[in-house]
Amino acid sequence: MGRKKQDIKRIEENSARMVCFPKRRNGLIKKAKEFSVLCDVDVAAIIFSKRGKFYQYCSADSMAQVLQQYQSQVKSEKDGCNIEDLYSKNGDYLTYGELLQTVGSELKEPRVDQLSVADLGLMQKQLETALMEIRSTKTKLMTDAQSSLQEKEKMLEEEKKHFNEIVEGNNCAKKKKVVVDLNFSADG
Repeated sequence: MGRKKQDIKRIEENSARMVCFPKRRNGLIKKAKEFSVLCDVDVAAIIFSKRGKFYQYCSADSMAQVLQQYQSQVKSEKDGCNIEDLYSKNGDYLTYGELLQTVGSELKEPRVDQLSVADLGLMQKQLETALMEIRSTKTKLMTDAQSSLQEKEKMLEEEKKHFNEIVEGNNCAKKKKVVVDLNFSADG
């Protein structure tokens, strides 16, 4: 007996929808992986849950690379100044400050009425991604600096130990000289 064909419509029952989501999500990601391997193509899947949780799969080296390919394709197909220009300008996540400046200028221009909620959501995600990249870079730099300082501290401690040994050796030699000098003057 085969499976019953399911009509594609919104699942009304909340608990059934919540159970269905991870299964469908995993199935979609599995299909994307298979498609990428079988057809030797770059595949990117981005999923946002109802609660705003983010899931992704990318067969290429980076998601930014696939998105940049997509944006350049869209840009070549469309001419003129519209919201796609914003996406293509910010596709490689320049810097957090530059993104804020671009978003500010886009919102000040008269075409702000053309921005949809999805466009604003995409801008927000780009800003969040840029912020996460900045934070991870900052954390890496701080970790590297800490490691470097710890190595320098070890090296300085070894030098200090070495110099202390030299000083103790000189002090022992001076004491012997003094003792020898005292014995010498006692005999003479």
